[in-house]
Amino acid sequence: MKKTFALTAPGRHPDRVLDAVKHEIRKYLRRERRRPLPAGVDFLDFDCRFGRDAGSAQTVPLSELIALVDAAARDGASHVYAEILAKPGHRTPRPRTDETLADETLADETLADAPPAPPSDGAVGNGHDDGAGTTTPAASPATNEH
Repeated sequence: MKKTFALTAPGRHPDRVLDAVKHEIRKYLRRERRRPLPAGVDFLDFDCRFGRDAGSAQTVPLSELIALVDAAARDGASHVYAEILAKPGHRTPRPRTDETLADETLADETLADAPPAPPSDGAVGNGHDDGAGTTTPAASPATNEH
């Protein structure tokens, strides 16, 4: 999306115009993120540029785009230029260090030492053992009928 947004409109409060601009930017991002990812792509990344016009636009991180629109409106700009282009993103695996290997080993040992979880049969009880290895069912809540 390459677009110049007007921050003023006759007959409209400037705050509502600003809200509409931010909504349109967020709507575009949601629409792009909903699209199916191409094969081999982990996520969509966005290249963003922002400025008072297309010629003065600077590359900015996506996380700062809305704040820059707010700042331009506070400074009294009558319009701003925003460019958001989706590109394929690829996750890079974390480098394995001695600390992460030790943490993984500790987690594996902790899981191996833990007692097995009791089977869940979906029955609801009060947790009192009747001596035969079964639990007595919980009393049903009393209904108050008037």
